[in-house]
Amino acid sequence: MSSVRRAAVVLVAASALALTACGPSEDGAAGGAGVPTATPPAATPSTPVKPTKPAESSKPSTPATPSKPVKVPTPAKPASPSTDPDYDVFPCSTYDVTFTASLAESTTSSYLLKITNKSGKPCRVLGHPVVTFGDLDGQATERGAAPGIEDAIRLAPGESAYAGLMGGLKGPKSKTVSSIAMTMDTESDLEQVPLKASTPGFNVSEENSVTAWMDNAEDALSL
Repeated sequence: MSSVRRAAVVLVAASALALTACGPSEDGAAGGAGVPTATPPAATPSTPVKPTKPAESSKPSTPATPSKPVKVPTPAKPASPSTDPDYDVFPCSTYDVTFTASLAESTTSSYLLKITNKSGKPCRVLGHPVVTFGDLDGQATERGAAPGIEDAIRLAPGESAYAGLMGGLKGPKSKTVSSIAMTMDTESDLEQVPLKASTPGFNVSEENSVTAWMDNAEDALSL
């Protein structure tokens, strides 16, 4: 081969190599989608990882509302003391008084009975005195009516009340005693200590009787 022809072949080969390196492939020249040269993707800045929110602590439970205290009923106010000065005056008992008996009429052996309030507070004198005779059974019968409790004698400290004890004529069945005993009517079963008084030669018979308590001696002996 001549040198001119050899040079031409080398030139053609070099041209073909250049075209292959720089031009589109045959597929691209034919209109087909050529296989592009892989271009490394641009580095996308990584999105910073958002810190995970800490789990919300459970809200403290709402404290239970304390139950309302039970209202204790207000105690009723004590009733105002009555304006009646006698509302708290109790019946007199033998613990409240002293007792004496004095001869009022010797023929009938009648005695005036007297009590005096020795306590430091007033008391009410109710009904008739309960009179017994020495060691004998029985008691004097009641003579005349007695006022009700609302009209009973109010015996202030140091004041006295009176009753008339009537004896009787001596007879075959009568007896005499030298003393009597007295207790007060309290309209209750209050235990009392009988008060004794000397009554020498007192005649005890079926005629013995005693009046209700009076606020004066004259009325006590006139019944």
